[in-house]
Amino acid sequence: MTLALHHIDTGGDGTPLVVIHGLLGSADNWRSHIKKWQEQRRVIAVDLRNHGRSPHASGMGYADMARDVLALLDELNVAKAHVLGHSMGGKVAITLARLAPERLASLVVADVAPQAYGHGHDRELGALRRVRDERPADRRQADALMADHIDERATRLFLATNLVRGEDGMTVRVGLDQIAEDYASISGEPDGEGAFEGPTLVVRGSRSPYVTDAMLPALREVLPTAELETLEAGHWLHAEQPEAFQAVVNGFLARQAD
Repeated sequence: MTLALHHIDTGGDGTPLVVIHGLLGSADNWRSHIKKWQEQRRVIAVDLRNHGRSPHASGMGYADMARDVLALLDELNVAKAHVLGHSMGGKVAITLARLAPERLASLVVADVAPQAYGHGHDRELGALRRVRDERPADRRQADALMADHIDERATRLFLATNLVRGEDGMTVRVGLDQIAEDYASISGEPDGEGAFEGPTLVVRGSRSPYVTDAMLPALREVLPTAELETLEAGHWLHAEQPEAFQAVVNGFLARQAD
């Protein structure tokens, strides 16, 4: 069963750009980019299931998440879109391209390869679970709790975008239990079979381990037409190098026929 996803829709004419966030992110994380992109085109940014303001449900398989996005496009009467996904969202985008290639005008994959990864997110999930369970009074106390799990302030600030105020203190809006129970799907390969032959851009960070040179042959088996751009950044390349990220994405989209 598909879920009705919360989303941001700027409106506008032409082929829209659909933006899909990564694990523990949301459409809100992309607002600065959306503000720029909407000057040129319609932008639709989604909250995936168990993220942001979207419903919580069991199952984090990539086919399920891609079908949620397809259902939203159907609801919005969008026949074809440029689709951009970062990290986990990139795997959702690849799955979407495999399951319904006719719905994609182009594909942009930000710092992820179509493969399984061995590293986990135990620290991040543990930090958010601590906030959920202890209900701190404010964001300062929430940050102190998360600091017991995570040293890097930048990571804590990112996780804090998931905090909301409840009746008895701060809590989280993500479906932590649903994400944890199906984390194997998240860390696995995208769903679908075969290659996506449409126009594709892969943007990677030079300091990120997610798309290494050793991964490129396997990546090109799934995305054979992919253009590759490398930014001087880590995994969060769109946040670390926003202007450069905008430039490479806009240059690619400008070459596509709407």
